[in-house]
Amino acid sequence: MDAAAGDVVIGEVYHWLSDPAHWSGPDGITVRLTEHVLLTVLSVLIAVAIGLPLALWLGHRGSGGSVAINVTNIGRAVPIVALLALLSMGVFGSADFGPFGRAGLATLVTLSLFALPPIITNTWVGMREVDRGIIEAARGMGMSEAQVARRVEVPLALPLIVSGVRLAVVQVWATATIAALVAGPGLGRIIKHGYDAQRGAEVVAGALVVAVIALALERFFALVQSWATARASGQAARSVGAAA
Repeated sequence: MDAAAGDVVIGEVYHWLSDPAHWSGPDGITVRLTEHVLLTVLSVLIAVAIGLPLALWLGHRGSGGSVAINVTNIGRAVPIVALLALLSMGVFGSADFGPFGRAGLATLVTLSLFALPPIITNTWVGMREVDRGIIEAARGMGMSEAQVARRVEVPLALPLIVSGVRLAVVQVWATATIAALVAGPGLGRIIKHGYDAQRGAEVVAGALVVAVIALALERFFALVQSWATARASGQAARSVGAAA
């Protein structure tokens, strides 16, 4: 593509995004963006509610973690588009789920399963990488197992836990566009509509919105992870001092 053609495409995308008509209405960017945010947040929250306690418990016990990680990683080998299609046509094919419509529940379950592996893997690894000497010192000070996990292991494992959530959020946000394949909610509907109508500017505009927000989410969670790392370093110093 030469420079002139590139300028034309950029101009068309800019005009499409700056048109107020494309931001309003039931199929506007505002509605689709809200759906996409809700879908991502709910999917990650479900994955965190299921995967985080399990990984924390297994990581604290020190056994069974590899089995859980291998089981959840099987999900990475299953084509997510195929899983979404099967769920939308089968169990959840006729179910409504609030503002998400008929395919919303299938999409939500698919994305929640997709978010589990990084959360479980990173949390378990983070718990197992905590210095065993600090843990034994905490036990020697009379801490219960719950106190050891809450006051020592979890704070020190926090950077990797946040990293797992970071991966899950960014991956789910970017992947949620596949909901459009089964008439589900989100920004993918804009991209699909552009393809169906052969409007390149609409396709690029929808993809651009997804990409920009994905980068913003990545940056935000990178800052949260940096904060968690600094906090873990301080907690480690305090734990070592208490043990000494």
